[in-house]
Amino acid sequence: MKAVQFHEVGGPEVLQYGEVEQPTPAAGQVRLRVAASAYNAADNGMRAGFLPIPIQLPHVPGYDVSGTVDAIGEGVTGLTVGDAVIAFLPMDRDGGAAEYVIAPADAVVAAPTSIPLADAAALPSVALTAWQALFDDGRLTAGQRLLVVGAGGVVGKYAVQLAKRAGAHVIATASPRSADAVRAAGADQVIDHTDVDLLDALDGQVDVLLNLAPIEPEQFAADVAAVRDGGVVVSTTAFMATPGDESRDVRAATVFVLPNRERLTELVALVDDGALTVEVTRRIPLAELPALHAEGAAGRIAGKVIVLP
Repeated sequence: MKAVQFHEVGGPEVLQYGEVEQPTPAAGQVRLRVAASAYNAADNGMRAGFLPIPIQLPHVPGYDVSGTVDAIGEGVTGLTVGDAVIAFLPMDRDGGAAEYVIAPADAVVAAPTSIPLADAAALPSVALTAWQALFDDGRLTAGQRLLVVGAGGVVGKYAVQLAKRAGAHVIATASPRSADAVRAAGADQVIDHTDVDLLDALDGQVDVLLNLAPIEPEQFAADVAAVRDGGVVVSTTAFMATPGDESRDVRAATVFVLPNRERLTELVALVDDGALTVEVTRRIPLAELPALHAEGAAGRIAGKVIVLP
């Protein structure tokens, strides 16, 4: 089968497209015929060697995947060959940048039926990140005020949609390029972070600040003033500490997204109910994945890109 893999960590040039052996599912596993995998920034970090996730080389990237069940290992129940599914694969194992991939059966859920199966690869880890940030770490509830810094990215637009559905008042920062999309996702107020000072633009403090942007640590620490006493600061930027304020009982939490089959099933239902929109900005063939990693390393990727085998 065709796959993209790397035998050593390094720049995008270490990625190789070619023939590899088709895997066989063991007990508790299924093999998926890949419809698409999704590119994530963490794929770049693992390939470059600066993201501390243990992987075995050679490694196939792409931990978000959609496809159809192709073979079933011993002891697996509830799945049949031909089922359309999505999965958030274990990040330390081979991913979906291939024609076939092995998935733990307990990581697989039925795919949305309202969107193309390939596009569904854009959902798992990013939507789970948004949910975990808002409700598990942020403990957001109806009637609270949420500030999303960097809402124009993929996780940000999921976060805005989910927070509005939960009854929160959503304030979001975005560039002029993404402001309309953030409003369409449901933001009550959009602040142009390229034009105004965030703290000056707010009309009051918030209960939860969710940071999704690679801002300077000094700026991040200053933004904590936007959070009310007893509130929370949540961040997905694991490369820097999330600031809080113990003197005001402002809690800090950093998101490390975890697989959650039950939650992913709920997110699929929201997509099929029309309450959650899956956005795909580009679709590329598998052979072009090394070039996409080069774009990612240069910071030139906007939106969600899926990779077709």
